[in-house]
Amino acid sequence: MPLEERPRWRKQRHGYAALFPCRSWERPAPLVTMNERAIAATKQRKQKMEQIDMFGDRKQTAPLASRLRPETLDEFVGQTHLVARGKILRGLIEQDQISSMIFWGPPGVGKTTLARIIANRTKAEFVEFSAVTSGIKEVKEVMKSAEENRRMGIRTLLFADEIHRFNKAQQDAFLPFVEKGSIILIGATTENPSFEIISALLSRCKVFILKPLAEEDLFALLRHALEDPRGFGDTKVVTEDAQLHSIARFANGDARTALNTLEMAVLNGRVDANGTVHVQDEVLSQCMNRRSLLYDKKGDGHYNLISALHKSMRNSDPDAAVYWMCRMLDGGEEPLYIARRLVRFASEDIGMADSNALQVALNAFQACHYLGMPECDVHLTHAVVYLSMAPKSNALYVACEEAKKDVHDMPAEPVPLQICNAPTSMMKELDYGKGYLYAHDSIEKLTKMQCLPPSLKDRRYYLPTGEGLEAKVKERLEEIIKWKNDPHDTGA
Repeated sequence: MPLEERPRWRKQRHGYAALFPCRSWERPAPLVTMNERAIAATKQRKQKMEQIDMFGDRKQTAPLASRLRPETLDEFVGQTHLVARGKILRGLIEQDQISSMIFWGPPGVGKTTLARIIANRTKAEFVEFSAVTSGIKEVKEVMKSAEENRRMGIRTLLFADEIHRFNKAQQDAFLPFVEKGSIILIGATTENPSFEIISALLSRCKVFILKPLAEEDLFALLRHALEDPRGFGDTKVVTEDAQLHSIARFANGDARTALNTLEMAVLNGRVDANGTVHVQDEVLSQCMNRRSLLYDKKGDGHYNLISALHKSMRNSDPDAAVYWMCRMLDGGEEPLYIARRLVRFASEDIGMADSNALQVALNAFQACHYLGMPECDVHLTHAVVYLSMAPKSNALYVACEEAKKDVHDMPAEPVPLQICNAPTSMMKELDYGKGYLYAHDSIEKLTKMQCLPPSLKDRRYYLPTGEGLEAKVKERLEEIIKWKNDPHDTGA
């Protein structure tokens, strides 16, 4: 090819373009970049995918809970304390006066649905992303766009699902834009915001607590699913009210669980010759074979349940204590964790009132270690009932806390010389051990020697109660104190 006919390449911003020579009577060849070819190929692939999607109805393949998601407040079920007529949140939504807020509640109670209802009503630009799939890069891009909108007088409403999964740096990125009003932040979380949301961001948001749905609300929702064309309204389904109530109880306040269970029962129901679907008790029983209780071993539910167990035992209520213990085990809690808490309880809440409680708790821990679940549940029950019924005293706990307070607040004085050890002659010359009184040398096996530092002389930490066996300990301690304070007895 002659030199003048060879293509020349010119560098473009996004690639290289070939400049083909042409004669004066020919139209110039179109300039085609490598990126344009890639874009064209992508469009062709999308067109093929759209052709494939034409053969399937996406709405019908979506889960029942997704198809029935309410689009207005009138369709919304539950949370009447927030969205009933006259309530503050409903007023803010209807007047489009939304401010930054956090929706806190268990799964399946309507957090995301409320956010989407707000999206349908607001005049602000609505941006939605999840902390599960988004990182700091995406957050900064959204913030930059929101700032540009603010300068043009456009509000940006940002919905952050699973906001508790954002780390501190990601949450910090929201702060200046929430402060300036560049974004209106709506966060949804299943975890306690006071633990999972940084305080600076939390102070700028109103927290709305969403509650688990009542059984009556779930029953109405299930009945609606059978009648609505988006659900099974176009299919004749025969169910009994008792079956729907059973599903509602099983769902435990979770609308998504209730609808998914109903969908599974209907799709596996018996179809007669007329095309009617009959929901059978046997199938329904299999669908509800095991309920997934809300329990996160590192979350709020974990601490609430162990608190319930501890306080039930402290209140001498063995029935409640056994129930909360079983709730934890059913949620997948490690039995050794429960056993460790029982060991702590034995000294903190029973102590000297029944010293055998500590031995029972330790035995239960050993049994859990040797056997594991499910066999060790009865050993935990044994310990829980014993600790619940034992006499209670927190005197040891109070003594420990008071002593720690003095250690922290008072000067760290040296050990009194009379109770210092003197293993060398030099230490004896320095009066180490001088004035020490050996208790076994006296008839009473007691001395009046002062063992606390001078600033804490006669300070008392352990104040025994009159509960259980501690009553004898109290009597013994009072005798010791009386003897030490007797001026007629030298205690030598």
